[in-house]
Amino acid sequence: MIRTDWFERWALYSPDRPAITDHESGRTFTWEAANRIINRLARVFIDEFTLKRGERVAVLATNEVEYIFLFFALQKTGAIMVPVNYRLAPREVAHILQDCSPRLFIVQRDFGDAALDAQRQAATQTDARLLYFDGADSLVSRMFNEQLDDAHVPQEADFDTPCMILYTSGTTGAPKGALITHGMMFWNSVNTSMRLNIVQWDVTLTFAPFFHTGGWNVLTTPFLHRGAHIVLLKKFDPDQVLRLCDALHVSVLFGVPTMMDMMYRTPAFAEVTLDSVRYAIVGGEPMPVALIRAWQEKGVPIRQGYGLTEFGPNVFSLNEEDAVRKIGSIGFPNFYIDTRVVDDADNDLPSGEVGELLLRGPVCTPGYWNNPDATAETIRDGWLHTGDLVRRDEEGYFYVVDRKKDMFISGAENVYPAEIEHFLRTHPEVENAAVIGVPDDTWGEVGKAYIVLSDGASAGADDILAYCRGNLAKFKIPKYVEFVDALPVSDSGKILKKQLRQKQDGR
Repeated sequence: MIRTDWFERWALYSPDRPAITDHESGRTFTWEAANRIINRLARVFIDEFTLKRGERVAVLATNEVEYIFLFFALQKTGAIMVPVNYRLAPREVAHILQDCSPRLFIVQRDFGDAALDAQRQAATQTDARLLYFDGADSLVSRMFNEQLDDAHVPQEADFDTPCMILYTSGTTGAPKGALITHGMMFWNSVNTSMRLNIVQWDVTLTFAPFFHTGGWNVLTTPFLHRGAHIVLLKKFDPDQVLRLCDALHVSVLFGVPTMMDMMYRTPAFAEVTLDSVRYAIVGGEPMPVALIRAWQEKGVPIRQGYGLTEFGPNVFSLNEEDAVRKIGSIGFPNFYIDTRVVDDADNDLPSGEVGELLLRGPVCTPGYWNNPDATAETIRDGWLHTGDLVRRDEEGYFYVVDRKKDMFISGAENVYPAEIEHFLRTHPEVENAAVIGVPDDTWGEVGKAYIVLSDGASAGADDILAYCRGNLAKFKIPKYVEFVDALPVSDSGKILKKQLRQKQDGR
């Protein structure tokens, strides 16, 4: 057993320093104040609700500072928190409830009707007790009831003990619950702190939703482990985020490419200095080269990264001094992470060749909740098979080429849509692009490009194809071009190609 109570330690080391600020309300909680609230709530769970080790607690709520207190209080009980995406339909929430069988279902009152509907649909599979997150007679009311006992609740856990289940976005089927252990959080924090040089004086903004690993584990839990300062926002607003960077002296910024593009396009981008921002951490999708250059010219290096819910999530990081020289690269693997690049038979490939990325290390999930088949398919012989195609250059820098399942074969040639998309985004009138393979009588499959044009652009399909000719091999040039107002994206900012394929199939 090991001690995993970060708030207790920082309450001892730096009791009066700020731990978390709730920007909307203006409340700032010191490490000592936060630690008392967490202990108080942990005793409520233990004494009032008799919560036991290993029991699941589903949570349906937006980003709230109390959500963080809730998570760390549950760790003291040994229970497993299951964040639920508040954007899901009741039927989809019911699937999660059925799958994880929570003992408690904690719900923000704004989502009360949807939660009750989901419970009705899952009634035959779960008997979770519904508790309200906020309002009268809620968990929040208990957190701030100073009449309740806030004496220290000791926390010990094995590294392999789960503390969270995060359901994947389900872009290829029903969502799967990835187990997140105490050890994964600890080693992810160590890896992140060492690669990003996080110190106690750092400040970051957290606006990624807490039902996603980006909300918890890209910067939030590493910052809390290091005793740094989190400023919590309920949602992403590009103008607000930029202005807060200057006002609060934010030192590290995190976003997906869509967010970085939205910030670049807001008038505030030209008005703020961003002098305090050492670099921006970007993941989720490859960031367009032109956008990387725009941020670089603003004085903010882009540290392109890579990770996934089941491993890390902070797995690769590009050094800020390489942001331009190795533009488009995800850099090197973080500390305590082993990598392989393999062919379809799991044979190792040399530098320069494209293969599937395999990962091994202490930040690997032990598996999917209640899904041994998916676990066995993903983790084999101790290596997690990512399904992502990568290559290493001669200096050892990694580049994501595509998702293995997104690759298609045209006339016996492997075609990687991400490569084509990267090129299409260099067109001066193209804001975004996605390419999928579609059936073709002659070549088996050919490419179809979905294009989002920049405001005021007038390019047509012939212009796009002419731009490709001479710059891409013939088999890579899309046969079809369709213009759309926007591309469908997941909550983590990834383009949902499954929806584009369904659109193509008329479903």
